[in-house]
Amino acid sequence: MHLRGLSTRRRTWVAGVAAGAVAAGLMSAPAATARPAPDPPLTTMSIKSPPGGANVRVLIFYGSAAAGEESPVVNAGIEAIEKIGLSGPAGQRFAVTATKDASVFTDETKLSRFNAVVFLTGGGDVLDPEQEAGLEAYMEAGGGFVGVHDAARAEPYSDWFTGLIGARPASASPATAQRAVVEVGDRRHPATKELPVQWKRPDKWLNWAKNPSGEVHTVARVRESSYQPGTGANGWDHPVSWCRDYDGGRSFYTGMGGTVSSYDETDFRSHLRGALLWTTRLVQADCKATITGNYKAERLTQPNQPGQNDQIGEPHGLVTAPDGRVFSIGRGGADSSQPVITDWNNPDVGKGKGEIHVYDPKTKKVTLAGALTVFGNKGGGDELTKVEEGLLGIELDPRFEDNGWVYLHYTPHARIDRDKRMAERRVSRFTLDRATNKLDLGSEKVLLKWPVQIHSCCHAGGGMAWDSKGNLYIATGDNNSSGFSGGYSGNNPEPNYKGVSFADARRTAGNTNNLNGKILRIHPEPDGTYTLPEGNLFTGEETAEGGGKTRGEIYVMGVRNPARISVDQQTDILYAGWVGPDAGAPSTTWGPAKYDTFAVITKASNRGWPYCMGNKQPYRDRSLPDPSKPLGWYDCDHPKNESPNNDGLVNLPPVTGNNIWYSPQGGAPDFPRDANGVPSYKQEEATYALPWLKGGGQAAMNGPVYRYDADSSSAARWPAYWDGKWFVGDFYDSDQPRNAVITDPKNHGDGGLPVHSESLKKIVPIGNDGIKNLMDWKFGPDGALYVLDYGRGFFTSDAKSALWRVTYTGGGPTPAAGQLARGTQ
Repeated sequence: MHLRGLSTRRRTWVAGVAAGAVAAGLMSAPAATARPAPDPPLTTMSIKSPPGGANVRVLIFYGSAAAGEESPVVNAGIEAIEKIGLSGPAGQRFAVTATKDASVFTDETKLSRFNAVVFLTGGGDVLDPEQEAGLEAYMEAGGGFVGVHDAARAEPYSDWFTGLIGARPASASPATAQRAVVEVGDRRHPATKELPVQWKRPDKWLNWAKNPSGEVHTVARVRESSYQPGTGANGWDHPVSWCRDYDGGRSFYTGMGGTVSSYDETDFRSHLRGALLWTTRLVQADCKATITGNYKAERLTQPNQPGQNDQIGEPHGLVTAPDGRVFSIGRGGADSSQPVITDWNNPDVGKGKGEIHVYDPKTKKVTLAGALTVFGNKGGGDELTKVEEGLLGIELDPRFEDNGWVYLHYTPHARIDRDKRMAERRVSRFTLDRATNKLDLGSEKVLLKWPVQIHSCCHAGGGMAWDSKGNLYIATGDNNSSGFSGGYSGNNPEPNYKGVSFADARRTAGNTNNLNGKILRIHPEPDGTYTLPEGNLFTGEETAEGGGKTRGEIYVMGVRNPARISVDQQTDILYAGWVGPDAGAPSTTWGPAKYDTFAVITKASNRGWPYCMGNKQPYRDRSLPDPSKPLGWYDCDHPKNESPNNDGLVNLPPVTGNNIWYSPQGGAPDFPRDANGVPSYKQEEATYALPWLKGGGQAAMNGPVYRYDADSSSAARWPAYWDGKWFVGDFYDSDQPRNAVITDPKNHGDGGLPVHSESLKKIVPIGNDGIKNLMDWKFGPDGALYVLDYGRGFFTSDAKSALWRVTYTGGGPTPAAGQLARGTQ
């Protein structure tokens, strides 16, 4: 039994609050009389704990502060819940009692019989202080509560009831029903798992005085772009249904159900049914997964000692081993106290150390596993001075536990040509002594190598990933300067150094015979060689245009700087993100502004750069001998590489649209198009299909698709809610994305937009003392998220450069298995 009466009342009565609350628009029901806070406690009710039992009962309370006949909505709601209770499997049925008599909340015998209470009230002050105290005692005993629509307007002066509901309506909400799209982001909760991800339905949509996201677990949002939300709009994150474990019990609220017709909808009844199954203790559910306080972000590595990179190098990538060790790489920038050589006449120009560090979770210590001498320490400055080469990527062999093989993607300093300013990029295999965490640098097997120009910077790429078939994906950047095209298409053919163009991405990313600006796919063999899997973009044996103009390693072409890629081994789908050019706004002459991009890649494809960006938005070609003069727009469906620097095919594969693109102006910008499909590129005509993201300073950092391991015993693992969600982020942490999204398998391979997004900015914390500059992020075998923070400078490591771990602390689903009304599910 649960004895109520020792705790302090949390109902706040403030003299004169009625007029203030109504003026603030928190409530639309008639104001109640302001009363002083009761003291001592108002009830000593002894509520059975947990309330109800195997003979499951639901109490519907529909009392209202408004006089007059019962609302048709209330009658429809009662009828629907009664039918829900009589439907479904026998083990999930329940009895329903409806009353508007609030005295039930002071009758401990009656109240103890009910597994859950539903508020269908029209709002207002429907309970006196003693009755609310009884409801509070009921929840503290482990009861369940479901609030529907206007229930958010009930008990307007009670802080405790505000917490029970989760949010209060804003002063302005649409008064009439409108058809809108509900994004159903929780694919696990019984109230939402059977619903479409994009659920189109009419209702009266409430705006919220304070957005509850992060304090409640939101299971569904309404998409404001699909209706007219009015002046009280909440923006892209507009919760409509949520739940939480509250005061010892379980609370579920939906802002839907404001119309009679709602209760005739099969899907809405399914939504209510799932809420009732959880609150009555018939099933378990996780209502903690997106509550910010249930996550802990912990810095794992300490700052380097002065003059050393003993803990971490200039962060550039990480990978986790099956035993939980975390390997991170430093690109090549030294401690800021170390010299940087930029003079090409000096044999040590750009020489740096690309370190490999290993964090051991058992000892919580870092070991410097080894360091490669790389071309990667040339410092900052303009794009003809700085360099982004170095140690760029790391992966562990799928059989790492047996063979200790580590794959590194890097630019060896010993292979640079200072005269022609060319270098060799390579992917090599090394062997790690797993007992000492030391890399045998003499064990190197060079799998793949190719030339890159290093006269100018930037955008070296570097990410690597495996699929389930043992194929290795290698992301290579389009290492060209963007300073000769005004920040638009990197298609200026004229600038060159000793005959090698450094500003024409058609020589690299748009070239079928060049490995730069690509995502490669190879199958490493045990002897240190590789074979080519079937299904790449080219075989290397194409006879078109005379033959010899393709490379069989190319899986994806037309990417600019794919620093981070990932493969979901459950589906073998490749996920990638890349940095765009530098133009801050669209140009009616040259094309779109800088678009940073994310893509779901289900097959070999051309992603467009430098011809097209976003959802196949073309750039303009340039004239010769004067590249400042525009020619025609590129044809994204039939692109041609007519650059004088091209040694590959002229006729390229058609461009595939991308799923996510963003500019300083907003997410997924698009424009009206003319008869030829060319956008107007007039900023005042732009529309933005993804309001949850924006740019400014931009550097896309693709993340993983999370996969929940039900067999894991790890207490740190992220919950099943996140299963199948794709993590997309940006190096910067202001208006840029740091989100988990859901895509539609029916169209995501063809550039379909995400259908739902969840912000991660409070879970993967932003800010100078948080993870401000996100450089890489991956889930470990423990189900925790490991994140590299680059630091606060550039081309160096500093005191903020660190490896972090973000763990879940919310515990398992509720109610506990032993508290289920009818035993194990």
